Amino acid sequence: MPSSKEIKARHDAVMFPNTANYYADAVALKEGKGHRVTDWDGKTYLDFFGGILTVSVGHCNERVNAKVKAQIDRLSHMSTLYPALPMVELAEKLVSLAPGKLDKCFFTASGTEADETAVNLAQVSTGKQELVALKHGYSGRSMLAQALTAHSPYRSVPTQIAAIKHAAAPYCYRCPFKQKPESCALECAQDVEDVIQTTTTGQIAGFLGEPIQGVGGFITPHPDYYKAVHGIVKKYGGVFISDEVQTGFGRTGKMWGIQNFGVEPDIMTMAKGIANGFPLAATLTTTDIAMSLKGKGSISTFGGNPISVSAGLAVLEEIEEQHLVDNCKARGAELREGLEYLKRQFPKTIGDVRGLGLMQALELVVDEKAGDRTHNPGAVLKLFEETKKRGLLIGRGGLKANIVRISPMLNVGPGEIKEALKILEDSFASFAS
Repeated sequence: MPSSKEIKARHDAVMFPNTANYYADAVALKEGKGHRVTDWDGKTYLDFFGGILTVSVGHCNERVNAKVKAQIDRLSHMSTLYPALPMVELAEKLVSLAPGKLDKCFFTASGTEADETAVNLAQVSTGKQELVALKHGYSGRSMLAQALTAHSPYRSVPTQIAAIKHAAAPYCYRCPFKQKPESCALECAQDVEDVIQTTTTGQIAGFLGEPIQGVGGFITPHPDYYKAVHGIVKKYGGVFISDEVQTGFGRTGKMWGIQNFGVEPDIMTMAKGIANGFPLAATLTTTDIAMSLKGKGSISTFGGNPISVSAGLAVLEEIEEQHLVDNCKARGAELREGLEYLKRQFPKTIGDVRGLGLMQALELVVDEKAGDRTHNPGAVLKLFEETKKRGLLIGRGGLKANIVRISPMLNVGPGEIKEALKILEDSFASFAS
């Protein structure tokens, strides 16, 4: 059998050179079950990143696998040109769980496509072109998605789409308006209005935001931020798009991330955790907005693929029957308590702890005790190597790559939370203060 090193060498020989891998010596994974994965060298890891918040109910989940295997023997592909029972059943389930009046669904194969579909809906339904997105946001790899993304490492060319404008992110730890939580007047929300008034025609198609910014480093807004933004967006004629690609399916302790902020979106996008790793995404909206596309025929070759949507149905069954949204909230509280403890243990290195549910982050800085919040990506790299050595996989993010992202599966237990926290503590103790 090949080693991880041999697989990495073959990878580098044929893959694009900008294909990112974690760790100084890349981990080539061979198999996984539940919360653990094993590499080709025989080392097993506790997985607390889940393929970027995608493996929502555990590796090789038995319910998901059983539904997928049964569907493969029936029909593996058709496209949206043909109505298929699994696709209809998943759409029915999603709209029944969606907030507000979101009662129409369209399936695609990726979060990028879901966001593109949402933008298309916003522009056609309003008759406007301009949209506001947020700095530090991430929307995918297409040209439009890169224009929405305000994160230079993920932009390969200058944006050619002038209709996308960016407002300040609700980044409380690094408030762009130099405010503190106790004195905050939601200046970041007011910046959305300022951007509309100064960089658009004054009437917008909509606003797109992640309830918690994923790639941006799990930036978690003030509890009242999205209520204020929603009012501003409506004032200027736009629709509100909630990008739930990372925050959906119970990840934040509620079924949808935006529900933490008391806002009903006009359009909602989702992917990643929807099908436990099978390629699938969806865009939900209201009947009125969906009707704006009537007469403009649309297809998705891989959207609603019967194998992927069967996996999606199994994921929702697992979430409901195992009460995983409640589990996410409970285990998330335990994880957060442990991370706050680590911040007290290593007050110089850990500048901030943030997130909701099982979407938690640590921001590492040069010296928080001395007030030096200079980004410290080097500390993240050290932590990665130390946690890898001890058998824990985690993620990173942030514009300066100085943020640790921690997101175990929704069905994680107290034992795995304790184990991960112990590994994190021992890893920090090896180099941090």
